[in-house]
Amino acid sequence: MIIKTLTVAPIGTNCYLLVCESSKEAILIDPGGEPGRIMNEIDNEELDLKYIINTHAHFDHVGAVHEIQKTKNVPFLLHKDEEPFIQPEAFAQSLLMFGMPEMTPPQISEYIDPAKTYTFGSESFTVLETPGHSPGGVCFLFKNDVFVGDTLFAGSIGRTDLPGGSMEILMQSIKNKLMPLDDEINVYCGHMGATKIGRERQFNPFNQYWN
Repeated sequence: MIIKTLTVAPIGTNCYLLVCESSKEAILIDPGGEPGRIMNEIDNEELDLKYIINTHAHFDHVGAVHEIQKTKNVPFLLHKDEEPFIQPEAFAQSLLMFGMPEMTPPQISEYIDPAKTYTFGSESFTVLETPGHSPGGVCFLFKNDVFVGDTLFAGSIGRTDLPGGSMEILMQSIKNKLMPLDDEINVYCGHMGATKIGRERQFNPFNQYWN
């Protein structure tokens, strides 16, 4: 699997373009901004985009979904507990709170099913429910990689002071869903650089809560 990381405006969110090498089918995780740039990457590589799937629905992770979904005619998948964040009034309020320009919220095509194995080309992944940063936060687990959104960062954790956040729930999510994974699993975060499960288990300053 090819993993392309596109760090996009307005606040440096990592959008991940995942590509099956054999079929050139692809998916997008968390396209938070710069839809033109993201679509140029897809078009230049002549990829077959199958769907967009998000770890959560904060504006900096969904900001480009509407335009890409409309242009590419692909479904958008999101956990049902994230739907309140993309209702027009709530979405507009979140943009106003952070002083962001107007954006169009996306439309959910299908709720993420945590019991389902998702595929594109010959690649497959499962869903880990990891609330805490937001109520419907999820992570996507492949054989050697996990895409965690804003649940866990290299040397830190996601913030829990936004609506629907909970420090206690986030710590339980990390402890019960991420820390049981193998040390060598690559962790692709919603912001900043990637890390590994073992590194965070050993060195993350919050590890007192999950060791």
